Amino acid sequence: MKNNGDQKELWYKNGLRFQCQKCGNCCKGEPGYVWVSRKEIENISLSLGLRIEEFARKNLKKVGSKFSLIELSKGDCVMYKEAWGCKIYPVRPKQCSTFPFWPSNLESHEEWTNLKEFCKGIDKGPLYTFSAIQEIAFGCGTGDTPRS
Repeated sequence: MKNNGDQKELWYKNGLRFQCQKCGNCCKGEPGYVWVSRKEIENISLSLGLRIEEFARKNLKKVGSKFSLIELSKGDCVMYKEAWGCKIYPVRPKQCSTFPFWPSNLESHEEWTNLKEFCKGIDKGPLYTFSAIQEIAFGCGTGDTPRS
């Protein structure tokens, strides 16, 4: 974060627009981890009508002391289905619900602009205020919600 004296100067101080286009690009492709907390596992299991143990056996892998959703052969998330998108969208993990407002994507305007090639929702939809972005990305802000 740039800091000029007491005034914070961030390139997204006037907010950013984003609206998920359900393209699935963030759910498919390169392998990685989608970390899930125990509370998220409970919420997802409940939403799918599965016992936690059954959900875990079919959909999770343990990585050290953490859990991640498993991936299909091409790196696609097990919860993503081409025909309808994310099966757990309303209860998706925090890692998913905070995208694209990840600190790495907010490092510079160039990073955000480059993300447009990958994410069709960048610069579309409601305006997220600076405070809302800070809350999503860093857990600090006033809790503002996006404006249409």
